[in-house]
Amino acid sequence: MKRFKRILLIGLPLVAVAIFYNYPKLNIISGYASKNMASTVFIADRGSASITENDNNIPLIKLADVEMHGTEASASVFGLMERKTVCREGLGCVLVNEEGDLNSTLKPKRNKVDSLARYPFGLAENDTVSFEEVDYEQLEKAIDNAFANPEVQKTRTVLIAYKNQIVGERYLDGFSKDTPILGWSMTKSILATLYGILKHQQKIDLENSAPLDSWQGDERRNITLNHLLRMQSGLAWKEDYTAISDVTRMLFLDADMSMAQEEREAMTSPTEIWNYSSGTTNLLSGILRKQFKTHQEYLDFPYASLIDKIGMHSMLIETDMAGNYVGSSYGWASTRDWAKFGILHLNKGNWNGEQLFAPEWIEYITTPTEHSEGTYGAHWWLNAQGKYPGVPKDLYSANGYQGQYVFIIPSKDLVIVRTGLAEDPDFDAAQFLREIVTAVR
Repeated sequence: MKRFKRILLIGLPLVAVAIFYNYPKLNIISGYASKNMASTVFIADRGSASITENDNNIPLIKLADVEMHGTEASASVFGLMERKTVCREGLGCVLVNEEGDLNSTLKPKRNKVDSLARYPFGLAENDTVSFEEVDYEQLEKAIDNAFANPEVQKTRTVLIAYKNQIVGERYLDGFSKDTPILGWSMTKSILATLYGILKHQQKIDLENSAPLDSWQGDERRNITLNHLLRMQSGLAWKEDYTAISDVTRMLFLDADMSMAQEEREAMTSPTEIWNYSSGTTNLLSGILRKQFKTHQEYLDFPYASLIDKIGMHSMLIETDMAGNYVGSSYGWASTRDWAKFGILHLNKGNWNGEQLFAPEWIEYITTPTEHSEGTYGAHWWLNAQGKYPGVPKDLYSANGYQGQYVFIIPSKDLVIVRTGLAEDPDFDAAQFLREIVTAVR
């Protein structure tokens, strides 16, 4: 009993200190925990115990207590700052904010899956294909190494496609080819592709100024869609997930996430700096909405023109409380469907004979943006300056928080998907890629 009291006397002050220093963050901590739990249960159909033990088991977030109640989740930290998340069919889950509206009954229309066509154009399994130039033993070794240290690397799924065919694939226990995975910022590349489709349809000009009334009275009126796609608008933005910053306020406090970047002032003229900004992507999502006469048309467009068109039927992009797609962060899809997205780009926008976006779009998104040191194009990451040593420099990729990747290597006809809960240095992406590339002669 004395020992227990001693522990209590020591422990309570430590808890009090932790609460004092992190109190301003509690809203975001409980918001993250609530949202991540609700979405992962509702969309990925995973158990709450596994989510608590793995997905939410990260610094500060693990302080939150989360409870699921049907299609809702609530979280708080030591009983403080309770946040609720509500899930809706077709729209995913959303943190509830007082100024938001959940009364809309609209949801995107989805097209049926082609169960007879073979992958990647449908769900039917392919016959075993063997490529003489592929060293399958080396591929298996590369996959083995990606899962070799699960406590550190935290790899969940790996898929390797060569010339549109799956040549290697593995899933951690609890995951399968059908399990939707949160892509985090890989969703940015999905959003950008929608602009490529509109451009191909001659419905948008990237050199036009952003159609925002609030910008017309100041220097921001010179910001074009191209500047936004390249993250070179010159607008103020802080992308820091370890603090209360522009991005954490947007994702966990804002009802309308498309407004977060729009309301920021200009630091410089466009093109003078490169500044990675999730707010910019959600601003582009809001601008995309302006291209359609109705909210329903906006909700339908990503699925009708891209997602269902290429058979990514597991994919769901969540919306905020204002009904905008959270293009910066909240796209879910199975590993096979993320690979389809890569295969579409490997084939320069051609999907089973239909051109969804112009082949020239690939050149546009893979041209390095000024001041990005060759690492960024237009909502895609690049290897132009050898970010991944020993890997072809024509590699470009959709990257997401905690090591979500869709790598495309045109010179090797490769698409590589890796998902997990760790990134560099715990998961060595460069070594992983080198081992795969050497397997294709």
